Amino acid sequence: MSKEKEVVISVRNLTKDYGKGRGIFDVSFDVYKGTVFGYCGTNGSGKTTTLRNIMGFIKPNKGTITVNGLDAWKDADEIKKLVGYLPGEIAFPDVENGSEFLKIQAETLGLKDMSKAERIINMMQLDPTANLRRMSKGMKQKTAIVAAFMHSPDIIILDEPTTGLDPLMRDAFVTLIKEEKARGATILMSNHMFDELEETCDYVAFIKDGHLIDIVDMEEVKNLPYRDYVITFENEKGYNSVNTDKMEVLSRDDFELSISIRVDLKNINDLVMELSKHEIKGVTEKKHTLEEFFMKDIGGDKNE
Repeated sequence: MSKEKEVVISVRNLTKDYGKGRGIFDVSFDVYKGTVFGYCGTNGSGKTTTLRNIMGFIKPNKGTITVNGLDAWKDADEIKKLVGYLPGEIAFPDVENGSEFLKIQAETLGLKDMSKAERIINMMQLDPTANLRRMSKGMKQKTAIVAAFMHSPDIIILDEPTTGLDPLMRDAFVTLIKEEKARGATILMSNHMFDELEETCDYVAFIKDGHLIDIVDMEEVKNLPYRDYVITFENEKGYNSVNTDKMEVLSRDDFELSISIRVDLKNINDLVMELSKHEIKGVTEKKHTLEEFFMKDIGGDKNE
């Protein structure tokens, strides 16, 4: 019998209504110990409001939230001691530079060993001696990332953590998330970067207009029971005569002589045998992505 998953963050029927359809409504989900839970939605969908409720910064109109069994509103001060938090809007205190800010953070957390902070500083290519007020958005984001991770918290909550980071630093951040997961940390992360969510998450929740639409198990996304291919034929004879009884034809292109098909994994050998009877120009597998699931669930388009 499999061991039951331990719930670290539990959100039940959470509602924060700002009026005129703004806010979050009847949101429920669990974040399990040692997993990375992605929270994905367009701007204004309710991601930040959800995370701020979990952190106890705002009081919900309805619903309950627990973090490690503690009530998110009543026990907010205790929860803040347990969580490494990266806000969506970063506001630093009036101190000289990043090093001074990180020193204050370390003192607040009772952190004596700054070796992890130094390692993340090097990983993120951050100059902490720079004046905080003159830092770019990316530099401020890196400084906040160091502050959130440097004390190795068991729970990490991140609101759009890679905003302002260039692609190289986003790769470094993904590496950091994987390291923290391997350490056993539980991570809740709002993000709209599908590739980052695919690389790091165990589960991804989709939210739209304050309503939770779906929660996707990334193992299911990566291990679908079928494969999609585009098969291009050398001539019309093969294109017109190929037996498609054991495959689903998704579309045809008479000009390119190509067929888009879906085939169950159990029928892959049958597909290979059928294609061997024809002159084939090329076979391309169409990889399925988290973005496809998102667009299907949300019902929007890529440009939204």
